[in-house]
Amino acid sequence: MEPLWIVVALMTLVILGLAVKIYLMKKSAVEIADAFALRLREDTNTLIDISSRDPGLLRLAADINDRLRLLRTERLRLERGGAELSEAITAVSHDLRTPLTAIMGYLELLDREEKSEAVSRGLARIWERTEALRTLTDELFSYSLAASVRELKSEPLDVGRCLEESLLSFYGAVSRRGLDMEVELPKVPVMRGLDPEALGRVFSNVISNAVKYSDGDLKVTMTADCLITFSNSAKELNAVTVGRLFDRFYTVAANRGSTGLGLSIAKLLTEKMGGSVAADFRDGRLYIIIKL
Repeated sequence: MEPLWIVVALMTLVILGLAVKIYLMKKSAVEIADAFALRLREDTNTLIDISSRDPGLLRLAADINDRLRLLRTERLRLERGGAELSEAITAVSHDLRTPLTAIMGYLELLDREEKSEAVSRGLARIWERTEALRTLTDELFSYSLAASVRELKSEPLDVGRCLEESLLSFYGAVSRRGLDMEVELPKVPVMRGLDPEALGRVFSNVISNAVKYSDGDLKVTMTADCLITFSNSAKELNAVTVGRLFDRFYTVAANRGSTGLGLSIAKLLTEKMGGSVAADFRDGRLYIIIKL
């Protein structure tokens, strides 16, 4: 029978060996988790590599690498498909502009001719639908361009001043609709590195949406930390319709003049500039909130 101290020494060595193995396995598991999270966040071709030589962990890392290869292949396929679709939409919408311009030219010539009341009504209807088609074509062209641009230029901008200029450009539309407009802007410049054309398009689309949906008022507020809120009364809306306002081609039934792309473009451009945009509906009021 072995002396007790030998048994104790052997057991101690076994326990130490198991402790070291468990430590190394835990370390490798953390390495796998961190490496996997990094590869999901970043567009990289590198695969997961671990320090452990444990067969089970090596097999786990190899299986994850196989899935990462498949995921990368699918992502590249989707990106190529999205780019091709965007290019196709841009080409089609651009090609539609020429015949639409010709149609509107002929309609203008016909409008100058003498015609019966019935013909005048029909011609007015054709004008209305042609104008709607032209608007949709322009919005499709704008959306496809916005979607295809991966990076926007950045330059220092006074966001408050840009917002003020956009509001002034809608003064005529606001006056024609008889809207009661209230504006609160910071007294000091709020500077951000943004794309001026994209920012102007975002403000223009959101203000246009507010003018269309408002039941009589429009309130615009901006804080010193660049939180911009557009709100207006909109009794015909509800939480469900507001939740879909940023969906492409979604329109509210009461608003026949909308293509359903304006707010989608605003959301797309805002996010490309590193900001966020959201919609809310409380107490009969629509809120569009932009954070830059």
